[in-house]
Amino acid sequence: MYYKQYGDKTVVRLDKDDEIIESIKVVASELSIKTAFFSAIGATDDFTVGVFDLEKGDYERFSYSGNHEILDLSGNITSVDNKPYVHAHITCAGKGGNTVGGHLLNAKISLTLEMVIISVDAEVTREYDDTLGINRLSF
Repeated sequence: MYYKQYGDKTVVRLDKDDEIIESIKVVASELSIKTAFFSAIGATDDFTVGVFDLEKGDYERFSYSGNHEILDLSGNITSVDNKPYVHAHITCAGKGGNTVGGHLLNAKISLTLEMVIISVDAEVTREYDDTLGINRLSF
């Protein structure tokens, strides 16, 4: 992983076998990014997404392998207990151009990933909402 900060923007390159969510947390921690939005494109061959099941209060998980282009990876960085919290959604195209996506739970890079993180001059945290079963934004 390589990154460089340009004012409120950070350009990130992930390489083969880098894990997306963990890498974003490392960048946020090392650069003291408290609140940000990000967007990326790249390639993965091992990823798991979830679709939140309102009745169960948990994610239905779907894992994929094989070459996939990351058409869009977007999300935000906030914090929980003073640690970076990454909320990301991903859309990927695999063999035949078939697309899949959802809430990104984990993904390893197969080739590269190109990302821009845009920091926000604010400190937004998350608090667990028992009613919904999720960590909601807290201002």
